[in-house]
Amino acid sequence: MSSVITADRVPAITRGLLSLAVAALLATPLAAGAGSTTVPRVKQDPPSTPPAANFPDKTGQWANFPAAPPSQTGPFFAALGANGRTCATCHAPNDAWTATPGALQKRFAATNGADAIFLGLDGTNCPTLPTATVSQHQAASSLLLTSGLIRVELTPPASADFTVASVSNPYGCGSTTAVSVYRRILATTNLSFLSTVMWDGRETAAGSTVYADLIRQATDAVKNHAAATQSELAADASGITASVGFELGQYTAQQVDTAAGSLTAPAPGGLVAATGGAANLAQQPFTAGENNASLTPTVFTVFKPWESIAVTASSPAAVRAQASIGRGESLFNSMPFTITNVAGLNDVPGPNGASRKTLVGTCGTCHNSSNAGSHSSVLLVDEGQAHRAVAGLPSITLVSNTTKATVTVTDPGAALATGKFADIGKFKVPTLRGLAARAPYFHDGSARSLDDVVSFYNTRFNLNLSATQHADLVAFLSAL
Repeated sequence: MSSVITADRVPAITRGLLSLAVAALLATPLAAGAGSTTVPRVKQDPPSTPPAANFPDKTGQWANFPAAPPSQTGPFFAALGANGRTCATCHAPNDAWTATPGALQKRFAATNGADAIFLGLDGTNCPTLPTATVSQHQAASSLLLTSGLIRVELTPPASADFTVASVSNPYGCGSTTAVSVYRRILATTNLSFLSTVMWDGRETAAGSTVYADLIRQATDAVKNHAAATQSELAADASGITASVGFELGQYTAQQVDTAAGSLTAPAPGGLVAATGGAANLAQQPFTAGENNASLTPTVFTVFKPWESIAVTASSPAAVRAQASIGRGESLFNSMPFTITNVAGLNDVPGPNGASRKTLVGTCGTCHNSSNAGSHSSVLLVDEGQAHRAVAGLPSITLVSNTTKATVTVTDPGAALATGKFADIGKFKVPTLRGLAARAPYFHDGSARSLDDVVSFYNTRFNLNLSATQHADLVAFLSAL
């Protein structure tokens, strides 16, 4: 598994929602064919009517596209393993295709913890914790209930160039061979903009396609999270293929901002509408490696009509909110800052082998896929999140077998998959659409809000944001 940026991970966009949906439901090969090295990128035409159902969040409303609730009869909603879990157990369509603390708390209360997501396998902080009573089970699943963190048990490769010297785990899962880490459940939507599968990239194989990686990831999920046997996996192969096809047809984005109103509205007096919302996102082209040639690309144009709004003392509140979102988009695209000490970026030679120990970039240096915000090719970076002490998370110390250097983190990140000491703390660059619906943020849920996210980067990269700039960036990210 490699953390080297490549340019051939995802094929160019093609149309064909109906063909993909039919292929998914019938579990027949997608247009590229079973075992092919490519898979069609799903591009969808906008609906003739507004989305039928929006879902509330803290800053407004988000929506899925297609807007109609999905049929609950497909393989995505079927138990493919032995413990009753389905893909939708952890990736609920009415919870932005993930599992958020608020929704999880309601599910726990409604079932007294009997919902399959709270199984001791990985839905508790450690399988050995008592769950005989409701209060015991609630305590055992505290990380899932408060931060949306699922337990993931990973064993470093035998060839690893480091040793896990110690694990201090407050819940008892202290193995140094099968290491327990706790991560946010990634959403199974907007996957057409994906280049790296899983937080640590462990399902991203060199020379493979994202489609093949997703099939592998889904198979491993059915095996590890749904406790499927080998015979069940073999029987479920067509259902897994159909589920991945289904996922590739889903899009999620913020639809309405409480202050700014519709995220597809034109600027006051203007004729050109903003292009927020899930239906517009479903039309967004994506090409592998796009914008990689520049460290400062213009990534987002969703709210371009709002970037030039001139606010006056008499401007209505909605216009002021639109202007704030537009200013935030402009800051995201064009505010330069110095990037240093980011493993996976600063330690990778640039063109012609040039040193990149210090880079001047923008938010789009990492979040460079157009109007989506993922990285357009494989990129795993260490921005420092895992090096911070976070209440309730383990302390894991690793030692280099060659230099004897030690690093202590809450999660070794990609290192547990690659076996490389240099990959400690590295994680993928996530897609930014639909952010407001799926707090908390970062791989460990340590940023409770988008305000916390902006504060982290303001400190990490010495952005020196003014209060207005900070608020504008939060408004923009909330509107995605």
